[in-house]
Amino acid sequence: MANWLPAAVERLIRPLWLFLLGGLLLTTGSRLGLMSWQMERITDASTALTVLGFGIRIDLVMLCYWLIPAVLLLLPLPSRYHRTPLYLWLAAGFGLLAFMEAVTPGFIAQYDLRPNRLFVEYLQYPQEVFGMLLGGFQVELVFGLLVLLAAPYLAYVTLLRFAPSGGQPVAIGVRLAVIVLLLPLLVLGARGTLRHRPINPGFTAFSSDALLNDLTLNSLYSVAWAVRALRAEIDASRLYPQLPDAVLFTEVRKAMGLPEAQFLSARYPTWHAQRPSVVAPRLRNLVIVLEESLGAQYVGTLGGDTLTPSFDALAETGWLLEELYATGTRSVRGIEAAVTGFLPTPARSVVKLPRSQQDFFTLASLFGTRGYDTSFIYGGEGHFDNMASFFLGNGFHRVVDRRHYDNPEFTGSWGVSDGDLMRKAHDEFTRLHAEGKPFFSLVFSSSNHTPYDYPVDAITPVEQPPNTKRNAIRYADHALGEFFALARGSDYWDDTLFLVVADHDDRVFGRQLVPIEHFRIPGLILGKGITPRRDPRVFSQIDLPPTLLSLLGIASQHPMLGRDITTLPEAYEGRAIMQYGANQAYWRGQEVVVTQPERPVTTYRMDREHFSLMPAPANPELEREALAHALWGSLAYRRGLYPPSINGED
Repeated sequence: MANWLPAAVERLIRPLWLFLLGGLLLTTGSRLGLMSWQMERITDASTALTVLGFGIRIDLVMLCYWLIPAVLLLLPLPSRYHRTPLYLWLAAGFGLLAFMEAVTPGFIAQYDLRPNRLFVEYLQYPQEVFGMLLGGFQVELVFGLLVLLAAPYLAYVTLLRFAPSGGQPVAIGVRLAVIVLLLPLLVLGARGTLRHRPINPGFTAFSSDALLNDLTLNSLYSVAWAVRALRAEIDASRLYPQLPDAVLFTEVRKAMGLPEAQFLSARYPTWHAQRPSVVAPRLRNLVIVLEESLGAQYVGTLGGDTLTPSFDALAETGWLLEELYATGTRSVRGIEAAVTGFLPTPARSVVKLPRSQQDFFTLASLFGTRGYDTSFIYGGEGHFDNMASFFLGNGFHRVVDRRHYDNPEFTGSWGVSDGDLMRKAHDEFTRLHAEGKPFFSLVFSSSNHTPYDYPVDAITPVEQPPNTKRNAIRYADHALGEFFALARGSDYWDDTLFLVVADHDDRVFGRQLVPIEHFRIPGLILGKGITPRRDPRVFSQIDLPPTLLSLLGIASQHPMLGRDITTLPEAYEGRAIMQYGANQAYWRGQEVVVTQPERPVTTYRMDREHFSLMPAPANPELEREALAHALWGSLAYRRGLYPPSINGED
């Protein structure tokens, strides 16, 4: 330690410094060993440096988390007593870190990933796991136990040997000063970034190879993150009334409106063949523009505020869905519906849950098998809401985010402006078209988000002060209009299908069990060959992905439950599914069934004029259908019934 530090302060700090240094040496050495083992997957020096650089950041996060309680131990215990519990705590942390790295090679050999939620779940079955280890992993078992015993002992002995002891007791004022100085640094280190959200696995995800993304972590962090995520896996079966599996599967399949012959798997109940209603002569591109927080209440052509002249003009040239309803109230729920077609659940979106980070169906996974370039283009931080991790693990080849913009025109709290985003997207599509590559891209806007940062000179504000929601919507609409002006004049226009849709409304609130009016969002399909029309039928966000596949003329197989609206009759009664907290509304025709925790399923009549739910007689058939859909999402997630392919299984 530096000679300028007082001896009392040095005695307090040195154990912490030794733990930090030893932990970094351990995790970095382990990572280098794993990289050497998997060298064939590390294509160049840049990839190796990315893994190491991100790895050190994650290691510091984990070590700082462990050091925060250690620093707090300095205050309550008299200085002559805190040494033993402090050293024991630090030794235990080093032992856990070493043990998790020791078991990592065996786990990677089995699952091609670092220890994760499976590692945690296996702990629930000690008899079976121990039998498996004795049967085929004796070397790994012995090595892991040796490390678990030896690492904390060596750490404790090292601290006794190299951390100074003796001298006068350290005054409480000195201990308090050390805590005041160190604690903010450790909290910042544990947070890992000065950005909006703390660092997470999505922040370090940079590759479509899930193992390379995992190598940027350490295994203790990976398991700790999995434990945190598992706590968010609220299962609908624990909240809502039950249905036998056979009844649930029958109801869900019946609501899909398909001939029984199109269902292709007994193991995966919703896996089916989709036959497109359009015959496409060649591959076409698909671009989904997901607009942040743009409820129908703000869209002029839908009877809302007059803030969207660009969208309103575009609506005259495309297929406008006048009664489209979001599945939830968060951006990740909108992504979940538009990109995966997955049903909403009372748990968090599958974008954030651990079991869906690989081998989960997305449009990108389907397009990827057909030679498409697949990308997510965003102006903010790709790791927000775990988006980058989910996308790269499920078929997206590239994530273009805030880090990829050179000299943006404007950067606000949530990233670069929508104008910068749209110009970047246009440049990407122009390049891909010139290279002859078909592409699928999700473009996600962010300017319409509090604190409503945008380049104020780009528009004439509709009100003062400039940084308000209404002005931000006006700017986001302006950027959208600029993008489509560029797109219409581009070479890729004739080969591209576009969907403009909101992720959700701005605020969803009200006295209803599910405030349905605040789930209404704009949806517009446009491109060469799309006949302009205004469609008054009620649709759900989950109907969009299969509809897009049909309009592209792509015959496919997938597990999505949404309806291809190109095949539905003009007299279609309509259906929408909406998750509001723990309540789910299933709207079909003139009736809405609401499923609530610990309560009977209830039928209401929809008052369309006021968007209110009026008590109605029970409808057992519709209630059974609604309950099946409320239960399906959790069941499909838990059992892995939503894969990108079934590999010939039936």
